[in-house]
Amino acid sequence: MKEELKAIREAAERELRGAQDRRGLEELRVRYLGKKGKLTAILKRMGSLSAQERPAVGKLANEIRANIESELAARAQELQKAETARRLEREKIDVTLPGTRRELGHRHPLSAELREIEGIFIGMGFRIVEGPEVEYDYYNFEALNMPKDHPARDTQDTFYITDNILLRTQTSPVQVRVMEKQKPPIRIISPGRVYRSDEVDATHSPVFHQIEGLVVDRGITFSNLKSTLETMIRRMYGENSVVRFRPHHFPFTEPSAEVDVQCFACHGRGCRLCKGEGWIELLGCGMVHPKVLSNCGIDPEVYSGFAFGMGLERLVMRKYQIDDMRLFHENDVRFLSQF
Repeated sequence: MKEELKAIREAAERELRGAQDRRGLEELRVRYLGKKGKLTAILKRMGSLSAQERPAVGKLANEIRANIESELAARAQELQKAETARRLEREKIDVTLPGTRRELGHRHPLSAELREIEGIFIGMGFRIVEGPEVEYDYYNFEALNMPKDHPARDTQDTFYITDNILLRTQTSPVQVRVMEKQKPPIRIISPGRVYRSDEVDATHSPVFHQIEGLVVDRGITFSNLKSTLETMIRRMYGENSVVRFRPHHFPFTEPSAEVDVQCFACHGRGCRLCKGEGWIELLGCGMVHPKVLSNCGIDPEVYSGFAFGMGLERLVMRKYQIDDMRLFHENDVRFLSQF
């Protein structure tokens, strides 16, 4: 039996040296040390030995078991080091090589155009002011000379939350809030989202963006309004842009006007872009109504002012000859990558 144990030790050592992976090591462990392994089978026969032989054989068997376990652990460590070395060689990275270039995104056309417009007005001394999108009826309508029974309310298609709270239909409430808190001189623009209950189509959306401006001070005239808007339009569309003002009516300005720019595709001759008219409507404007100034605590006998408002989507559509507003919100990369 001692000779069999020595033979088992020699065979195990030889096979352990030849093991190439962890799976092979596990198979050897089971073969020699498992419940049905060779060493276990020898130990089961010790009952047939005499009392004098049993201690010596048991001692030898335990030494061989310990030796095999030690060899298994050592070989496992060697295989782990070899595998680590192979992985390091296989996965080696040359840190001096240039990295993979990642394509950077860019601003949405609405955001880019808004930044440009803000930059133009900041250069003229305006500051940017924002306000709440959920607004009181008073700030959205009444303070702007549109009481409860005013017919202009019917054209707003307003989203009401309660009888007195609504989603703002314009950014004009920001102007009212500024005039309540700040004494003239005032020179601000108020960009932001507005909401109206419109069906979604190529030229309408229930959510869109407006940029409104306000100037209040002593001696402000319509000439100041014209020069401000002409400067803005020429910086946006080119120094050769031709601008015209048409009389119009708004409840919160008097006198009021709509501003057109000569079509930059046909230069006034008439084409598809301007629908044959030669002019493209851009925005509405006017001198702040004295009643609006009074509602905000500003004396219209001392101060005057002008205001204007434009739709950001309309400006961008005109500038880039885009014919469907829905393209701005569908996030089609083929469309957005053009800007």
